[in-house]
Amino acid sequence: MAKKQDLRRAASHFVHDGADRTPNRSMLRAVGFSDADFKKSVVGVASTWSDLTPCNMHIDGLAKEAAKGVTQAGGKAITFGTITVADGISMGTKGMRYSLVSREVIADSIETVVGGEGFDGVVAIGGCDKNIPGCLIGIARLNRPAVFVYGGSIMPGIYKNKPVDIVSVFEAVGAHASGNLSSKELKQIEKCAIPGPGSCGGMYTANTMASAAEALGISLPGSASQLAISKAKADDCRQAGKTVLNLLKKGIRPSDIMTKKAFENAITVAIALGGSTNCVLHLLAIAHTINVPLSLDDFTRIGKRVPVVGNLKPSGKYNLSHLSRVGGIAPLMKELLDAGLLHGDCLTVTGKTMAENLKDVKPYGKNQDVIAPLSKPLKKDSHLRILYGNLAKEGAVAKISGQEGLRFDGKAIVFECEEDALPAILEGRVKPGHVIVVRNEGPVGGPGMREMLAPTSAVMGRGLGKEVALITDGRFSGGSHGFVVGHISPEAAVGGPIGLIKNGDHIIIDAVKNTLTLDVSATELSKRAKAKKAARAPEKRGVLAKYAKLVSSASTGAVTDKNL
Repeated sequence: MAKKQDLRRAASHFVHDGADRTPNRSMLRAVGFSDADFKKSVVGVASTWSDLTPCNMHIDGLAKEAAKGVTQAGGKAITFGTITVADGISMGTKGMRYSLVSREVIADSIETVVGGEGFDGVVAIGGCDKNIPGCLIGIARLNRPAVFVYGGSIMPGIYKNKPVDIVSVFEAVGAHASGNLSSKELKQIEKCAIPGPGSCGGMYTANTMASAAEALGISLPGSASQLAISKAKADDCRQAGKTVLNLLKKGIRPSDIMTKKAFENAITVAIALGGSTNCVLHLLAIAHTINVPLSLDDFTRIGKRVPVVGNLKPSGKYNLSHLSRVGGIAPLMKELLDAGLLHGDCLTVTGKTMAENLKDVKPYGKNQDVIAPLSKPLKKDSHLRILYGNLAKEGAVAKISGQEGLRFDGKAIVFECEEDALPAILEGRVKPGHVIVVRNEGPVGGPGMREMLAPTSAVMGRGLGKEVALITDGRFSGGSHGFVVGHISPEAAVGGPIGLIKNGDHIIIDAVKNTLTLDVSATELSKRAKAKKAARAPEKRGVLAKYAKLVSSASTGAVTDKNL
């Protein structure tokens, strides 16, 4: 094997060394550099801090801990900020169009600052849903020694002696609309569901992607399962700072860690935990950036042999705080490794392999039911189903836990956007046997591919989870459950068949055959297509317009550089 380049000051020496860099050093002295610091490895600490969401309100403190770790290991830390969009706050509004776009803005900003300022390595700390893939895409683009740190999960709120979270609030809206919950009770749930810092508590998108990052090997062991307010999370940040210095010393880059086998590990763990459909979109995007060939069909291939064992919300019983209490995801990963379902030879940020990291991990205790044994899974194969058919020639992603059945036949009730669908559900116009079609919500058509948490939660809150289905060219929150199919590609805005559905059309969703079928003849669909003009994104200026012009299909990760 060829000797790796010494990366310890591979970038910063261009900025700091020599008489011609005197002005550069002069600027840096004003922000705290000493003579000694100019000879150290410089590590950028990317902080997604913001007080606009509980997911990120504590991350400034975590960034300081990461900087301490860099300093303790002999490096020089520089902390800088990037953005976040709070999905739970923008959900159900036009603001949600910016959510997936924020993934690209975060990646762009990390790449821009680290590349522009000549940092040798990176610690990136993220909380809310798009922070994690945004940070990982930025890390992948730069391919400089890096560690991702998850900001940690929130503690659950308590309502009538039961744990509640943000999805409980969304579902309470549906229960209130159906008359099963009073206005007073709705207000009580609103007040207690979010008790403090941390990302949403179930196996929703943030916790799914944090688990995937740990399985990828780009986070330290334990990072995904630590709570936001725990001492362990502060320790994780300090250790991450130290770890980047070790990676610099050893010349280990993200491309050495995030290999095809590592992505297979990430998919395996996400499936086993019953994770969010968004992990499909994000893992495709991260893999594209690091030049790893990954496709929708890899999720099907892996899903045939990996069972669901996580009894975690939204379909299960527990929050991540419960999983943290019984040992986190490490015992699950050790069990998956021992069963031959995880690649143990993958390199990780510790400088050791996955198998070496898991060597001394003890199994879960016998008196817990947060994680079922592999021998008695909650579902014998994946809940993430990749569907194809005349409605999804490029693919669609369904989240089928099995609780709602494995097949749904119904009649379409069509809505041109999310705002049209939600009142129809809350007012009772959606009936048992309906397939709710929400279109023009794809990456281009939204633009921005909004999540349909409000409609799906309204369905569940009204008690229709097993009696109606919802399909969309948009996305679903990790908190969505029920018979739901998203990411339908091609989307309506680029002429996809979902744009041709009419009220009353027969739609068949089959999670055994993995098909999504519009029971309308090809001749009739051709006739409809000739008569219909696809409604492209209306924005002509700004970030949404740029996104709509550049973004790829959801089937390839909705990336913005695929065709450049």
